[in-house]
Amino acid sequence: NRILDANLDRAREGLRVLEDIARFALNDSVLSGRLKEMRQRLAFGDMAASLLTARDVEGDGGAFLNTEAEGARADLFSVLEANAKRSQESLRVLEEVGKLLPQGAPFKELRFSLYDVEKEMASRLLRREKAAAIRGLYVIIDGQALGQRTEMELARAAINGGARVIQLRDKVREKGPLLAVALALRDLCRQRGVVFIVNDHVDLAVAAGADGVHVGQKDLPVPVVRRQLSIDAIVGCSTNNVDEARRAQQEGADYVGVGALFPTASKPDIRPASLEVLAAVRQAVSLPIVAIGGINLTNAAAVLAAGADGIAVVSAICSATDPRYAARQLRAIVEEARRNRRTS
Repeated sequence: NRILDANLDRAREGLRVLEDIARFALNDSVLSGRLKEMRQRLAFGDMAASLLTARDVEGDGGAFLNTEAEGARADLFSVLEANAKRSQESLRVLEEVGKLLPQGAPFKELRFSLYDVEKEMASRLLRREKAAAIRGLYVIIDGQALGQRTEMELARAAINGGARVIQLRDKVREKGPLLAVALALRDLCRQRGVVFIVNDHVDLAVAAGADGVHVGQKDLPVPVVRRQLSIDAIVGCSTNNVDEARRAQQEGADYVGVGALFPTASKPDIRPASLEVLAAVRQAVSLPIVAIGGINLTNAAAVLAAGADGIAVVSAICSATDPRYAARQLRAIVEEARRNRRTS
């Protein structure tokens, strides 16, 4: 009974920590409800008296043994990982000892369910930090808008000017030659703490180890894309109206793009949107929103005021005489909009 009591307590305690992470950090009522139900299934009320009778904290030689790792957690992900493992290990002990009990116990079922929950929660936490970078300057390096510069030159200038996200987009070149470009951009972004996204090509994003991929309405659906990526990779989805944005959120996108807001030479076959559509999307979804389409120094403030968290630009950087200075000016507008939101 002492083994049962100790491991039931450990399993329930770990599940409660996970439940609160799901509830308060991820704001996910479905995940938190699932964890609560798992915890309640370990109540074993009919054995409560016998388990408490067997409990002997003072006589437990391992009660106060702590390793250095138990006294420190680097971040919320490490808290998640530690408590998921704590519950899983306890459930494994309960599964073996439970074989001595006359009645059936759900320990094995709960352990395997927890493996799935841990993966989902870990993915959500790891992606959350990358998705947060969307709330800033998002620079698209378009292979057909380079002029006399290379992708690396433009990316380096944009990052030096304050870009938080670099996306590689090329609708023409084959993916074989593009892989070397993607790998170089990935290395640069990792060194500078910038998120690197590949447009459209899921296989190229996987091969390059990109932080994520951005897809359009005619590309593979978000759930299909998600299954091909690592659990920490983010998925963005281009949208043009409220219905598309809601569907992207329901399907698991980490952020949505809204546009095209203004005419743009970098992508002539666009579906036009508007600031009114952007404002409506802001009311409809809780995901970060990056606005796109003809955004420049003259209209960026209005775009952010309408509800965008970040601005995605192509020509404003790729065609600028001084891309670094152009990025710095746009980043300043983003920061000003952020300050205004905090004070309003």
